[in-house]
Amino acid sequence: MNPTPSNLTQGLTRLPAYVYDLDGLSEHAASIKSALRPELFYAAKANPDAAILRALAPHVDGIEVSSGGELTHVRETLPGARLAFGGPGKTDEELALALDLGVERIHVESPSELARLAQMERPATVLLRANLPLRTAGAALQMSGPFGMDEEALNTCAHTIAGTPHLTLRGVHAHLASGLNAPAMLDLARHIIDWALPWLEAHGVEDPEINLGGGMAVDYRSPESRFDWESYTSGLPDRPAKLRIEPGRALTAYHGWYVTDVLDVKTTHGETYVVLRGGTHHLRTPVTKGHDQPFTVLTAERGEERPATLVGQLCTPKDVFARDVPVPPLRPGDLIAFGMAGAYAWNISHHDFLMHPKPEFHYLDRSGHVAMDDDRPV
Repeated sequence: MNPTPSNLTQGLTRLPAYVYDLDGLSEHAASIKSALRPELFYAAKANPDAAILRALAPHVDGIEVSSGGELTHVRETLPGARLAFGGPGKTDEELALALDLGVERIHVESPSELARLAQMERPATVLLRANLPLRTAGAALQMSGPFGMDEEALNTCAHTIAGTPHLTLRGVHAHLASGLNAPAMLDLARHIIDWALPWLEAHGVEDPEINLGGGMAVDYRSPESRFDWESYTSGLPDRPAKLRIEPGRALTAYHGWYVTDVLDVKTTHGETYVVLRGGTHHLRTPVTKGHDQPFTVLTAERGEERPATLVGQLCTPKDVFARDVPVPPLRPGDLIAFGMAGAYAWNISHHDFLMHPKPEFHYLDRSGHVAMDDDRPV
């Protein structure tokens, strides 16, 4: 869907507002699923909005959650969904909740976490998260440090599971990097599989599972670009293992907008600043990733475009959506829609800084109508 004043602002009662294109999201997810050989789990951390989850549910094999809060929310929203529970620092209460709510796979991060799970003396099926010494050039994030285990710790866990009848080792989880294009992601997957299969065989795991994680690249400088799912899946080695991936951003980023209006335009020391209602306390993505958030000016007089910096209402010079970008002549009341706001946007933002009003949330149907829905985690 191309953003226009009519389809992004119809039904809005106040600004700022998030607008999600659920039909576009469903079509995007369906196309990804049709291209894949691995199982597709959606990483709820990217955007746990209930309407987003319901739109994705027919097109994914399951949902990956990373906290007790996400677990409870996703189970309530999608009662029959297959769930995998990952993330470092799981509490005893969260592990017990995962068992109570029928989580299919628990991604164990450390020997001590496994020991606490074993002490519960309840059946659980486990993937061990591996922190392998592999580095990939061009990655936005290397998921090293506290995430997962080296081979010594993995061996310790495998021996513990072998002596614990109520625990079952099914495979490994290896999300090692984020922000990779298809060739780089494929190369990383091959290294993971080449390491994982002999390691799992050595520990007697039959019908092994290998979770390759997520991290498929999303290019905010080129919103029309997409990860090449077909070349990625066709290049995966045909080896005796069940493969699973857990993308988040690459599923939902393209189908959300943050719509707001101009409050002020001013020039300081020769630089033009456009002050917008809201700010990066609502849409933190450009600050965390250090980019200019893509945007469309929905209303403005025609005229020569000149560079300006788009900022929010916060009392910090870091409250910047886009810096020195060309814009037409803008006045208070003009509307701007920031695209690619469907992932790691509202849900990772510092909502209560300065206690500004929170945005509304709206959803587009096939007719382009915007309907409001408050059924979402706050």
